[in-house]
Amino acid sequence: MKILFVHQNFPGQFPHLAPALARRGHQVLALTDEKNQRPSPVRTVRYGAPQPVKTSGVLGRTYSDYAERGLLAARGARALRDRHGFVPDIIIGHSGWGETLFLKEIWPDARLLVYAELMYRTRGHDVGFDPEVSPGTDEGRFMTVARSAHLIQGIVQADAALAPTHYQADSFPPELRGKITVIHDGIDTDRVCPDPSASLTLPGGRVLRADDEVLSFVSRSLEPYRGFHVFMRALPEVLRARPRAQVVLVGAEGVSYGAERRDGRSWKQAMLEELGEGLDLSRVHFIGRQPYADYLSLIRLARVHCYLTYPFVLSWSLTETMAAGGYVVASDTAPVRELIRDGQNGRLVPFFDVPALSAALIRGLEGDADAPRLRQAARQTILDGYDLHRHSLPRQIEWVESFAPIR
Repeated sequence: MKILFVHQNFPGQFPHLAPALARRGHQVLALTDEKNQRPSPVRTVRYGAPQPVKTSGVLGRTYSDYAERGLLAARGARALRDRHGFVPDIIIGHSGWGETLFLKEIWPDARLLVYAELMYRTRGHDVGFDPEVSPGTDEGRFMTVARSAHLIQGIVQADAALAPTHYQADSFPPELRGKITVIHDGIDTDRVCPDPSASLTLPGGRVLRADDEVLSFVSRSLEPYRGFHVFMRALPEVLRARPRAQVVLVGAEGVSYGAERRDGRSWKQAMLEELGEGLDLSRVHFIGRQPYADYLSLIRLARVHCYLTYPFVLSWSLTETMAAGGYVVASDTAPVRELIRDGQNGRLVPFFDVPALSAALIRGLEGDADAPRLRQAARQTILDGYDLHRHSLPRQIEWVESFAPIR
């Protein structure tokens, strides 16, 4: 078959699927934003980067931005068709960026498969979950409805969709849910595995190893969506109770999800000011975003890994930490409960319960007697259902090839 991947940040969610399909003899091509600098595992062509779109109203701004990207992607697709005679049998794209909106107009006979990452919902998910950050006003819900328009349109147009977890698939309305197959992106458990010899050198030169009392926290950005503010508020008690503990936080200081603070401060600045002398900053290490190898060393050597999240997209850091045999203390929120069962393969605490979080982290740092069993069970969970080469990738390939045209 001829298969076209469309993603503004390719390979995005498809770093394994695209080259695997190419190895099976399919002609695989990727269409991406001209500014995307990520290395590609397959041949890539580019469309023009979108320019800012001026809209008369706030509610239509999101749709305008994504429709503009969809238009530019469609023009790139049209050039592929008209100048190079490329006609795909299957198009695989991420519906979240608007790139798939007009592709059926270019290739009406192609099967369109979309990655359905999450549907924005006004209740029961991230909106209004954290009153400190998002109070759940009528105006906020209006914005959420408006932001969902391109996602609904994208999946309505698609022949089928793929979601990485049941929680994310179930965020879509029941009338669209039937189009979605759940297959996780997959974790390479041959690479992401326990390593007792792992070490990490901190910026100041100190070397951390598995026999140190290390508490890790990983997030793309240090922000409320991933519970940064709750984690920070738990630290003073943890540091008092465990005088040898070292806390390592990976993540940028800005915001990846949700809005920035209205006062112009970062959440890191705000929490440091709030906690003041309650934090022993000589033992709290903010190391920013890290190369993958260093991040992997951290989750391998940490005695405890803390993962908190709103009801939202599940992070790869959780599944990778579990694959590495990590002792995980996580938030008792719906996306996490899909993987972690309290007391069986990790520890769960209510998202906003700071004392409970502190107690759970202290328990892990001081040496939970159940830690070896929980670590082994965490890795086994990933091996049994989320392993890239044994589960996810074969299922993804089978799913894509099930849409092959009848010749």
